[in-house]
Amino acid sequence: MEETVRSASPTAPAAPPSPMRWVSAAATHVGRVRKVNEDALLERPQIGLWAVADGVGGASAGDRASALIAENLSTIGDASTAPAFLAAVCDRLRDTNDTLRREAAEANVTIASTVVALLFFRQHYACAWAGDSRLYRLRDGRFEQISRDHSEVQELVDRGVIDAATARHHPHANIVTRAVGATDQLEIEVVHNQLFDGDIFLLCSDGLTKTLEDDEIAQRLQQPIDQAVPALIEAALDRGAPDNVTVVAIKVQSAGGGDERE
Repeated sequence: MEETVRSASPTAPAAPPSPMRWVSAAATHVGRVRKVNEDALLERPQIGLWAVADGVGGASAGDRASALIAENLSTIGDASTAPAFLAAVCDRLRDTNDTLRREAAEANVTIASTVVALLFFRQHYACAWAGDSRLYRLRDGRFEQISRDHSEVQELVDRGVIDAATARHHPHANIVTRAVGATDQLEIEVVHNQLFDGDIFLLCSDGLTKTLEDDEIAQRLQQPIDQAVPALIEAALDRGAPDNVTVVAIKVQSAGGGDERE
């Protein structure tokens, strides 16, 4: 019997007090083809931290790599400042990278995983990632990819060699250029910006984005969060879900009843 692991956690953020509140839900599924779920997720709405990790295909123990990322990020406590929070996340990812490199050297294999992490602190968010697990944002009806894939096909798109539609089905679509555990020095990309009332964020593994188009994802995200997540998983399964599928969704709400954009 197939198993979907789900959680839904309405919460208010931990101290320090914040003008923003949020509700989140998460689910992961092994898919229709794979025997092992090499995805892992982290959902810690109490401190404003979420992550999705996807064990690199073709490498050994991808499930070990993704699980260790989630485990190490779970040790982060409440942060006093946004820079300290982001530094803690990046430090945990680099520590995980070092551990995986040691384990891989002893076994003479590669043990690696992509990661995308989302952090909330008061009225701001930051995203830190390596690989092709993604962060999207739905704001005022506009669905936008916030992260940028670290992959061979993305580099081809950036150089104008192929377009985004071709990249989706390119034979090298699964080859990432960054991952936790892939190299001795982990390169983490970071973006940050302001939160607004009504923002919806989606973290996901490529098992979702390679089965559903962006507009299909955006449409389902407009449901209540605890309905949107299982709807996305089911839609991927209906398309055959050849890979593991992991989805984390977060909706932001202003405690003050509104938030003006600049």
